[in-house]
Amino acid sequence: MIVREYEKDEITVHKAPLVLMGGIVAISLALTAGVTFGVFERQSVPSEARAAAGIKPEVERTLRFFDEADGTVRVEDGATAEVLGRFAPGEGGFIRATVRSLVHQRRIRDEGPAVPFTLTRWENNTLTLSDPVTGRSVEVSSFGPDNRAVYANLLPARTETR
Repeated sequence: MIVREYEKDEITVHKAPLVLMGGIVAISLALTAGVTFGVFERQSVPSEARAAAGIKPEVERTLRFFDEADGTVRVEDGATAEVLGRFAPGEGGFIRATVRSLVHQRRIRDEGPAVPFTLTRWENNTLTLSDPVTGRSVEVSSFGPDNRAVYANLLPARTETR
């Protein structure tokens, strides 16, 4: 039997990737420390930013959402029960997702559907869907123009004043 003895292979790593990874870690720590010590502003909370800028609600509408037996989601005006829209299975995915997240918070708190949700268009043309029961809200405008349009269509049309 022939036995060969091999020299131990030396594992080498180039210095450039190590230096770059170290730089990323150092920058991350520096930015985190900068936010902590007030060098950089923290991420703004939309409601606080609107209050600081003096932005007021332009239009508000209360909404109720219902799951029908065939899987359709029906949206009604919370005050008048007027049907504002229907979204068949496979449609209205954004509405389904946002409302489910808010309803989930109600279920955690053992709250029912008695109080409608509030959809608000602000003076700066952003939209917020909020739940007055839990205090949670979704900044609808943050999800792009197509998703924003789905909710914007549930609000009364703008009237031009001159």
